[in-house]
Amino acid sequence: MAGPYELYLIRHGIAEPRGEAWPDDAKRPLTEQGMSRLKRSARALVRLGVSIDVVLTSPLVRTRQTAEIVAGAFSPRPSLVNVEALAPGGAPAALATELEKHSRRPHIVIVGHEPGIGELAAWLLGMRHPIGFKKGAVCRIDVDSLPPRGAGALRWFLSPKILRSLKK
Repeated sequence: MAGPYELYLIRHGIAEPRGEAWPDDAKRPLTEQGMSRLKRSARALVRLGVSIDVVLTSPLVRTRQTAEIVAGAFSPRPSLVNVEALAPGGAPAALATELEKHSRRPHIVIVGHEPGIGELAAWLLGMRHPIGFKKGAVCRIDVDSLPPRGAGALRWFLSPKILRSLKK
C-alpha cells in the first residue's frame, strides 16, 4: 500500500520520579496525574477525528501505559506492539524497519521517550535538530511511504495543555 501515512508521535505522560523507589528505570510507571491528563488528551484526539490502526510503543512501563490509555479511547481499539527501537537509545533507522512492517496501516501512533521521540520527529521531517516534546505532547507527521523516503510534512503539534483544553 502506498501512502499517505499519518504518524502520530507521542511522548509518554508524567511518570514517577527517578530515584530509590524505582531503581529500575524501565519499570517507572505513570503518576495518577499523568494517567488522568493522558485520558483527557486521548479523548481530545478522538474529538479531533484522529484514526488509529496500530500503536507502536517502547516496552518501558510508562510508555506502555501511555499507549494503553491512548488506544483505550478509540473504538475499535487499535492493537499495541512493543518496539525495542523506541526504548531509550533506539535508532530511527531501526524504527524505519519496524514501520515498514505496518505499511498496510495508514494511521500509526508511536509512543516514546525524549530525546528519542524528538529526534525521530526531526528525522521524519528532514531536520537536523530534534524537536522538544513535553510529556504527553502529540504531533502528526504525514509521510508518503514506509519506510519514509524524503521529508514528511508536519500537520500539527499540540502541547498537552492545548490538547486537554480542546472541548467538543
